[in-house]
Amino acid sequence: MPTKKAPKKKLKSKAKTNTVGDGTPKYPRHSVLKALRVPRAILDQNAGKICSDKEAAQFVGVGLNGPFRVELSSAIKYGLLDRPEAGKVGVTDLAKKIIRPQEPKDEIDGYREAALKAPDISSVYQHYRGENIPDNQFFNNALTDKFKIPGDKVGEFTEIFIETLTSAHLIEEHNGKRRILDVSQELAPAGTTDENIKKLGKKAKVESGDSCFVIMPFADPIGSYYQSIYEPAIEKAGMKAVRADTDIFATGKVMDQIWTGINEAKVLVAELTTRNPNVYYELGLSHALEKPVVLISSNEEDVPFDLQHIRVIYYDVNDPFWGDKLIKKVAENILSAINNPEEAIFKTRSTP
Repeated sequence: MPTKKAPKKKLKSKAKTNTVGDGTPKYPRHSVLKALRVPRAILDQNAGKICSDKEAAQFVGVGLNGPFRVELSSAIKYGLLDRPEAGKVGVTDLAKKIIRPQEPKDEIDGYREAALKAPDISSVYQHYRGENIPDNQFFNNALTDKFKIPGDKVGEFTEIFIETLTSAHLIEEHNGKRRILDVSQELAPAGTTDENIKKLGKKAKVESGDSCFVIMPFADPIGSYYQSIYEPAIEKAGMKAVRADTDIFATGKVMDQIWTGINEAKVLVAELTTRNPNVYYELGLSHALEKPVVLISSNEEDVPFDLQHIRVIYYDVNDPFWGDKLIKKVAENILSAINNPEEAIFKTRSTP
């Protein structure tokens, strides 16, 4: 009798990480401030002219070794150096803008442009812009699970990320939390946000008729944001906007209708500004049903302490671009909440 072949063992696939072919992380291994060392040396000692890698190392005063090559790579990833030909490096206009600014805003704008060019740093910035950086545990989990930063590199990435955003004046302290400023409207390449929304939308698989229930005060000025901000944002995410006073108030018990609206919604948006009691009540119903909720506020003091571990969008009405920024950010977070409900569903801290 022919012998049976033993079945081949299936090899376990390794978790995907955001690295290049040789396992090197995609993000720059230096902060933007440290990555300026080489372009600055080329400007000072070679008048900014194109030079070889070996010459660049000599200008810095080090050998052409592994650490220097990593430093070159970091400067290239920030857009501070380019490669006009193999083995040669040149100082970019962006580096000159930072090192030798011609206008008062050049240096800060240059740092910001460099941060938005950097792989992984730009992605994490776009995700959390206008929000507080989560507590370490949640931030670390997001870096490994969502952004595929290798687990053993999370500490290094976080340090570089914070240092780079600090140099670019993109991070501020708010009541012991670090908030990432949203300058995407001013500096991000045209269409960047819309592309992000398209990508998130494909993954979220939004269907025709899916609704997003809006919890918010009815009185102006905030009540007017429904038509000017939240309805356009929800439509941008491919969903139907529903609000109690305009869409489901009819004959019958109002609370029954609110309950139905919340229950049928795929995701919810809650405007927390002014600490409206009805808003908190409806938010409580949403959390009881374990519905993903996108939280929004113009004031951090209006966000209850037990909700601050959930992502919250903060906006500033004094920002001339605040409306457009908020529309795009809400649309992104709606789709992100569908894709990653754990970021938007209330759980007590003792819940496993």
